[in-house]
Amino acid sequence: MKKPPRDSKAGTDWEARFACHREPEVKVLEKAFAGIPAGARMLVVTPSVVDAAVAESPFGAVVAATTLRQTLAASHGAEHTCPVTTGIALRVVSERAYLRRQAGAASVTPFWRAVDPDSELAGKLACGREFVRRMRLAETASPGAGADSAS
Repeated sequence: MKKPPRDSKAGTDWEARFACHREPEVKVLEKAFAGIPAGARMLVVTPSVVDAAVAESPFGAVVAATTLRQTLAASHGAEHTCPVTTGIALRVVSERAYLRRQAGAASVTPFWRAVDPDSELAGKLACGREFVRRMRLAETASPGAGADSAS
């Protein structure tokens, strides 16, 4: 049987990727990485850490990727958060939440608050950019209405 392409939306077990058995880790960089200077303390996140942070975002809020990374770093005693692992974890969180929503979950992590609809990430998601835009619009159009159960 042929294995699905690596970027396949249907061929990935997002629940399994979410349930990775790693812990978040703060590393001191030996050399500069992704705009982070050598010697800096950088947090390497897991999907569960990103999920918890996104879940705390208030209804109607938009959380920029840089703000999310700064918040995560500060909460773990680091100066920076790895943008690569954060992006990967945010995709895992988003795909998992969308699948759960499609399966009828009453409430899911509001990933649309942390995913820019114009970002490369949004273009990769199974839900697509328009879903992210609709969910953001639903929250700004009707404050407090609980848009995470709307479609």
